[in-house]
Amino acid sequence: MSNAIRRTADRDRRTAGTTAGRAIIIIDVTLLHPTLLALILQAAPVWSPEERVAAVVRPLVGLLVAFAVFRFVQRAPWPRPFRLRFVVLHVVVALVAILAWHLGSLVIEAIFLGGHLPDRFRGEVFFIGGIVYTIVAGVSYAVEATARAARAEALAARTQLAALRAQIHPHFLFNALHAVVQLIPVQPARAAEAAELVADLLRTAVEEQRDEVTLGDEWRFVSRYLAIERMRFGDRLVVRAEIPAALLDERMPSFALQTLVENAVRHGAAPRVEPTEVAVTATHTASALTVTVRNAVQATPATPATPVGGTGIARLRERLAVLYGGAARLACGQEDGTYEAVLVVPRRRGAES
Repeated sequence: MSNAIRRTADRDRRTAGTTAGRAIIIIDVTLLHPTLLALILQAAPVWSPEERVAAVVRPLVGLLVAFAVFRFVQRAPWPRPFRLRFVVLHVVVALVAILAWHLGSLVIEAIFLGGHLPDRFRGEVFFIGGIVYTIVAGVSYAVEATARAARAEALAARTQLAALRAQIHPHFLFNALHAVVQLIPVQPARAAEAAELVADLLRTAVEEQRDEVTLGDEWRFVSRYLAIERMRFGDRLVVRAEIPAALLDERMPSFALQTLVENAVRHGAAPRVEPTEVAVTATHTASALTVTVRNAVQATPATPATPVGGTGIARLRERLAVLYGGAARLACGQEDGTYEAVLVVPRRRGAES
């Protein structure tokens, strides 16, 4: 019984032309009689030296050719509208790639086999090579299209951010200059000092091209702005900041804190004669940075509550949507004489950018 099976396996080995055929024979016989597995494994053919070398060389050469095809696709973008010469070009390049893969593999195999050039040039080389070329080229064009769409989206987002930033600057600088103008007739010396601060703010606003800055940079900018406003309002404006030093390197949108503080001053100190405290606090969780701007005011019939928000807040919301999508949020409200704005953005350290 064992000899008969061994003779059958030997005959199948001689007639099977591929490794896949050999594996099928082994599986079929094994299923017929599992107890004969050891004998069948002994009778199963092993790869020849040529097959072992080819199994290593051909995939490696194929990877090199595939990389060359990928680079070619980057230099031959998909035509719009589609043209026949584009197809002809790829047919020619495909033939060159297939021949390079096959002949390059044969030469390297010959080197490892001591100069013997294997005879492997068959029709299926073009069939398999054509399929592989089509897959590689198709994936390459898909990757390139995705990257191009991402670049276009990023460019559009940056254009939108630049437009929003350009809209913020005039609004903010107008308010700062207005504070200087109000100081000129009553306190000329302080007006000159405020004008120098406005010049510093203008220089920073014009030179700042980053979409995100550190909380420390943003607070230094806001501090100069608040210095001007304190000259304008005097004791009517009290500023309190609770910003831990550990959070100064956290990133946030440029001019975001300035927008919130300016809005708080406009809602608090500007329309009232009572003292107004503007409190700026920063906290964090494992994934988010939270900046809160709050001012305590007491609305009276003579000084009714001012509607919350404005163009600056609307533009800030748009910037948050462009920069972070749904990962950031801004909540503004006024209740019981207290105006509060809470900005939450994903945590990112300054050193990571």
